[in-house]
Amino acid sequence: MLYHTLFILHFFLFITFILPLLSLPSQNITLFGDASFTDTSIALTKQKLTCLSSSSSGTGRAFYLYPVRFLDPLTNSTASFSCRFSFSIHSSPSCPSSSGDGIAFLISSTTDFSSLSNGYMGLPSSDKDSYFAVEFDTSFDPSLGDINGNHVGIDLSSVVSFASVDVLSRGVDLKSGKIITAWIEYRDDMKMVRVWIGYSSTRPPTPILASLIDLSEIFKEFMHVGFSASNGKGSSIHLVHHWQFKTLSYSHSVSPMDNLEEGDCFLCYAGDSKASKKKGENYQGKKIGDLALGICGITAFVVSALALVVVICVYMKRKEGGVIRKIREGQSCRFQTNKVPMRLALSEITSATMGFNRDRLVGEGASAKVYKGSLPFGGDVAVKRFEKVDDLDRLHNPFATEFATMVGCLRHKNLVQLKGWCCEENELVLVYEYLPNGSLDKVLHKNLRSSFVLSWKQRVNIILGVAAALTYLHEECERQIIHRDVKTCNIMLDVDFNAKLGDFGLAEVYEHSSSTRDATIPAGTMGYLAPEYVYTGIPTVKTDVYSFGVVVIEVATGRKPVGDDGTVVGDYVWNLWEKNRLVDAADPKLMGEFDIVEMERVLLVGLVCVHPDNEKRPRVRDAARMIKNEASVPLLPPCKPRVRIRPIYPDEAPETQNDGCDWVSNDEALYMTPRSQFY
Repeated sequence: MLYHTLFILHFFLFITFILPLLSLPSQNITLFGDASFTDTSIALTKQKLTCLSSSSSGTGRAFYLYPVRFLDPLTNSTASFSCRFSFSIHSSPSCPSSSGDGIAFLISSTTDFSSLSNGYMGLPSSDKDSYFAVEFDTSFDPSLGDINGNHVGIDLSSVVSFASVDVLSRGVDLKSGKIITAWIEYRDDMKMVRVWIGYSSTRPPTPILASLIDLSEIFKEFMHVGFSASNGKGSSIHLVHHWQFKTLSYSHSVSPMDNLEEGDCFLCYAGDSKASKKKGENYQGKKIGDLALGICGITAFVVSALALVVVICVYMKRKEGGVIRKIREGQSCRFQTNKVPMRLALSEITSATMGFNRDRLVGEGASAKVYKGSLPFGGDVAVKRFEKVDDLDRLHNPFATEFATMVGCLRHKNLVQLKGWCCEENELVLVYEYLPNGSLDKVLHKNLRSSFVLSWKQRVNIILGVAAALTYLHEECERQIIHRDVKTCNIMLDVDFNAKLGDFGLAEVYEHSSSTRDATIPAGTMGYLAPEYVYTGIPTVKTDVYSFGVVVIEVATGRKPVGDDGTVVGDYVWNLWEKNRLVDAADPKLMGEFDIVEMERVLLVGLVCVHPDNEKRPRVRDAARMIKNEASVPLLPPCKPRVRIRPIYPDEAPETQNDGCDWVSNDEALYMTPRSQFY
C-alpha cells in the first residue's frame, strides 16, 4: 500500500507541476547577453559577421529561473547533485579557422556579474563571485595553464582550471559540431566531482575526469545553475539541446550511502515540486530541480520518475533489514580548494600499486622508484616512492625539495603535474599524472629491434616543449627555479609525444630579485653538467641552459650524452662543425627524413647552449626562438673554444680573491672537484 501511495503522489506532482514547466522551457530559464531560444535548443552565442566583427558581445548565459538550495543551515550539510545535458559547438562559416572559447556548466552565487573582456566562456571575473564550473574549452591559452584547445576542466572561482584533461585523445572532439552528452556528479559524502563525456546517450563506464573537492567551501545556501559561453576572439555557435539537473540532500537520520552505491548515477529522489516559486523562498525537505528541452527531456524525466519508485521500494526494504554500512570509512584522502595536491593514505597507495609490486616498476633513480598505479577516482598515476629515511626534516631531502617546489607554483602544460602525496609510516610518496609513452631517453635509445622511431617533427616539438617548461621556471614563475637535473630521462612523453619535464628533487628556488647564489655540492648526471657548475658548485640559469643544449644535441643526433667509448656528444658535434660536416651528426635512424636547414639550425642552437663560456649561452626563451627561425643563431667560432674557469668562493669578496690563481679549462674541470655527486 505504501508503494502505491508513493507512486500516485509522485505522478501527481509530475503532472501538476513539472510537466507544464517542461513544455514551456522559456518560462523556466532566464537568458543573458547573446543567448536566445531556438525551436529545440538554447543558443548561447551568435555567429559573428566576420572574425574581426565587434557587433556582438560574444557572451551568452542561460540560468534556471529560481535559485537552488545547496546548503541546509539547520544541519550545515551540503547537497550532492547530478547533471546530464547535451550540447554542440559549431564553427561559424565566417570564421572557420578560429573557434570560440567554449561552453561551461556553471553554479554561481549570482547571475549579475561581469565577465572578462576576452571571453573565457563568460565566467565571472570578480573575486567576490563564488562559483563552480565544468568548462568544455575550445580555446588554447597558455597563460591560463590550458593543456590544449580541446579539453575539459574544473574551475573553482577562477578561470584557471583546478583540474583538466585532454578529451581529443579520448576520442571526443569538442569542435566537431556533433551533439555531445556530458554527465556531472558531485557526491558530498566522498567530496568528489566526476565528469563523463561521449557522443552516445549512454553514460561511459569510466569518468574522463575525477577530482576530490569539497564544494561546501564554494557553495552558499542558494546558488544559480546554468550555462555560460563566449566567442572571445573567435566565432562559434554554442548550443544546449537537453538538460537535466537534480540535487539531493539528506535528513538527520538517513546516511547518503543508504541510497547510493559506488558509481551509480543519482536518480530523481523525492523532493520539492517547486510549488512555491517566489525567488529566494526556502524550500522544505529535499530539493530537486529538473529541466529539459524538447520531447526527449520529458521522456527522460518519466523514466527517472519510474526509477525513483524502484529506488524508494529498495530503500524501504533495506530500512527494515538495517542500515547499509558506509564505504570508505575512515578515508584519509583530503583535497583543499587552494590547489594543494591531495594527501593520500598509505593504504590507498599500496592498493594502487598492488603493494609496490615489482611488475609495476616503470622507473628507478638514485633516491626513488616509480611505479604505475591506478586510483579509483584518478585513473592511472605514476607513484614515486622515495627511499626510507629516519629524519624527515633532514636538509636536502629529495622528497621535501621536490614537494615544496611542485606545490609552490608549478602549473604548466610542459611540466609533469603533481596529483597527490603521502607521508605515513616512514613512507614518502609523490603521486604524479601517468604519461603512457614514458621517458624520452627510453624512446630515443630503445632496443634497436623496435621499429618505432621518433620523427623529426616530433623531436623538434619535444625540444620546444622542454624549452617552454624551462622558460616558465626561469622567467615566468613567481620565484625563479633552477632545475639542476635537465636530462632525457627526466623528460616524459604523453600520448601524443608532447614533452613534460619532471623530477624536481635537485631543484633550487630563488627570488627573482636575488643576485646571489650559494655554492652547493654539484649533483646531477655526468654529460649534462656545465663545467663551471661542476667546479664552482654554483647553479645558475646558464647551467640549466647547458643541460638543455645537451638534450637538444642528444635528440637531434640520437647519441647518448657520453657514449660507451667515452665520447662526449657535444665534442662529437663540435668536431663535425670544425670539419664543415655538421649535418652528418643527424640521427641515422631518421633515414634522411628531415629538413636539412632545420637540422643544421637545431644543432647550431645546441652548440650555442653548450658553449664553454656561460656568458655566450642564450636564454632558453631565445634558444627556442632560434629553433623556430624567429631569431638568428649567433656566429660560432670555427673550432671549440677553450675557456678557463675561475674558481669562485662565496665567502670572498671579489677584491679579496687571489687573482694569481690558475684557472682551469673546461675539459679539466669535469674531473677536478671531489665534491661532485653524480646520479
